[in-house]
Amino acid sequence: MAEPEKKKVELKISGMHCATCAVSVEESLSKVEDVASAQVNFGTEKARVEFDPKKVSLSTLEKAVKDAGYDVVNSEATIKVGGMICATCVETIEAALRELPGVVTVSVNLGTEKAYVTYNPSISGIPDMKKAIEDAGYQYLGISGEVSEEAEKKALDADLHEKFVRFMVGFAVSIPLMLAMYVPLPISMQALAYLMLIISTPVFVFVAGPIFRAAWISLSHRALSMDVMYAMGTGVAFVASVMGTFGIVLTHEFMFYDTAIMLAAFLMLGRYLETRAKGRTSDAIKKLAGLQVKVATVIRDGTEQEMPVEDVVPGDLVIVKPGAKVPVDGEVVSGESYVNEAMITGEPVPPLKSPGSHVVGGTLNTNSVITVRAEKVGKETVLARIIQMVEDAQGSKPPVQRIADVAVTYFIPAVLIIAAGSFVLWYFVFHSTALFALTALISVLVVACPCALGLATPTAVTVGVGRGAELGILIRNGEALEVAENVTTVVFDKTGTLTKGRPEVTDIVPVGITDATLLALAASVEKNSQHPLAVAVVNAAHERGVKIETATHFDTFGGRGVAATVLEETVLVGNRAFLSERSVSIPADVDFRITEFEQEGKSAVLVAAGGTISGVIAIADQVKPTTKDAIARLRMMKIHVAMLTGDNRRTSEAIGRQIGIDRVIAEVLPEDKEAEVRALQAKGEIVAFVGDGINDAPALARADVGIAIGSGTDVAIESGDIVLVRDDLIDAVAAIQLSKKVMGRIKGNIFWAFAYNAALIPVAAGILYPSLGITFKPELAALAMAASSVTVVTLSLLLRKYIPEAKKG
Repeated sequence: MAEPEKKKVELKISGMHCATCAVSVEESLSKVEDVASAQVNFGTEKARVEFDPKKVSLSTLEKAVKDAGYDVVNSEATIKVGGMICATCVETIEAALRELPGVVTVSVNLGTEKAYVTYNPSISGIPDMKKAIEDAGYQYLGISGEVSEEAEKKALDADLHEKFVRFMVGFAVSIPLMLAMYVPLPISMQALAYLMLIISTPVFVFVAGPIFRAAWISLSHRALSMDVMYAMGTGVAFVASVMGTFGIVLTHEFMFYDTAIMLAAFLMLGRYLETRAKGRTSDAIKKLAGLQVKVATVIRDGTEQEMPVEDVVPGDLVIVKPGAKVPVDGEVVSGESYVNEAMITGEPVPPLKSPGSHVVGGTLNTNSVITVRAEKVGKETVLARIIQMVEDAQGSKPPVQRIADVAVTYFIPAVLIIAAGSFVLWYFVFHSTALFALTALISVLVVACPCALGLATPTAVTVGVGRGAELGILIRNGEALEVAENVTTVVFDKTGTLTKGRPEVTDIVPVGITDATLLALAASVEKNSQHPLAVAVVNAAHERGVKIETATHFDTFGGRGVAATVLEETVLVGNRAFLSERSVSIPADVDFRITEFEQEGKSAVLVAAGGTISGVIAIADQVKPTTKDAIARLRMMKIHVAMLTGDNRRTSEAIGRQIGIDRVIAEVLPEDKEAEVRALQAKGEIVAFVGDGINDAPALARADVGIAIGSGTDVAIESGDIVLVRDDLIDAVAAIQLSKKVMGRIKGNIFWAFAYNAALIPVAAGILYPSLGITFKPELAALAMAASSVTVVTLSLLLRKYIPEAKKG
């Protein structure tokens, strides 16, 4: 028995920290059945695996790596594809790319005409994908981003011009031919038939040529596409006309020359309008891409040099003159100027940038020269990452798309059966004329349209995600849209999300010592901590000119407090629970003041030295201006609101009352926030968690939708399913409203696409003829088919102007 052919693959592994990790990955891979060998190199972080490709897939190997607790790093490519017209084309291209051994995932977006591929470059590369796409009968138009915007526009204009010429020629010839059938002419019917044949043949070949060419490619790949159906419809009309002209079986009654050309012309008109409309779905991406700077002025060897921005490296000093865009992300090292960041953050007032300030690429320097030290360039800049995130989201499919995908699988075979069945019924069962039966067959073939189904979801997602980016709402994928639509509870982190995150000392209550001594003790310990309350204490000490002593033996006790030795005395700084653990008693009068502070919404920081209470420092974090309005809007939308915080209950409940939140989950340690979100989900809630993405990562990941709130240009792109560029909670409400709008449009599009086919296919088959005498002319069927796709795309394009209710106020 022949030995099965083995294949070797190289996997890039992430997450390995030592040689033991490499052994763990190797063992996990070796346990997979039909893996001949697995060798992991910790130094190169790569695994070489030999396996039987007929029994083991790449995804199986990746699962083995993930089961061991590590991850596989794959390459990603966004490929522009030409020649797609319907959902069947999407399925054909996805199937062709999936057959490549190195492809892990593939998603094709009909609206943007792009294929989003995750692959292992050691097995399959871009040339393999190019060949697969072309072998499937479509055009490989290059990698997205590598093709210039000018070249893309030129290709689109050429495509539109070709379609325009074809449908104009079609109508210019078919309309006179149709009139000739009804206007008395001084020639015999036989002569007219020959004349029509001579005139229409070259025109039909020219107008319908692309349809027949695409149909042939589909059939050669054993695939049924819409082009096959359209070719059958127009082809039957033209062949019947030729047979009628020469009296082969059919008579002169079967003169469909005008119909055949008009059908093809309407198909071309529909594709022309559809291509124009689809070209506008990615306007938001084009606007963002237009912000990217192509040339930068850099100081090299003591002189100013202009160079392509691709040649700038981190550490370069970049000169940005008034009226010029900042080409890179970096820090201002000299000069002062107001920089307009509205194109990224939407904030109308340009902030002042001075030495030490952070600037991002794409923003506009307004009034003075500044020098910027480049920190992030190229694909690492905030703008480039936003563009990539929006493109990835536009290429994703929300789960609702599965409805259309399943329907399309059965659509074309069903239509062919209906078309053939209508002919058989009318001609052989109801004994209608062959002319009537043939007209019904052609009408069914032409009116059926899964294109609208294929465009329903991707066009709405593309436009909706782009609109979100314009509003400062970055949506990671289509699934986030669908889940956000159904959110029942929104949980907010308190510090830095509901509040400004910049606490300030409001009251100092010493016990047996002076204010300055109490502040000095607390600040000496807290200077070693980065907690917002610690920063507030240290800032207060600096502002009051209090000397901060050196602290030793510093230690933290997560969520409760800190301890250190100051002037040979053990000093504890923290909450009630922390001091109780250390057996520090709190006098009744001090406890009363603590309670008062907490009821006012202030955080009470207790300080103890030498085992006895030294005093209390009250700290308040101001609520953001839009917090109360955002909470009120969510409640109006019948969405439950909760606050999750590590602060004590009294303080948290006081802030909750102030902003309108009655469901407060307080005294939660950072590592337990994720468990609280899980507990809400266990009760059947669909949870959105809103946090700053800094210490909320587990809760953001656990929530059904993680909404990370940024602060202007300093936004953590990777931190949530939805990322808000602005530090404004109104945008969290707007994100949910946008999700509801986009999903509503998707469902509406799918409904109309189904309704169109469900209503018009039976009419085209002649179901209304016996009772009402209504039939569907093939040319009208073609017009209706074209209108359906254009309608769906147009409805999606309306999202470009959508403004969430929360943003209107």
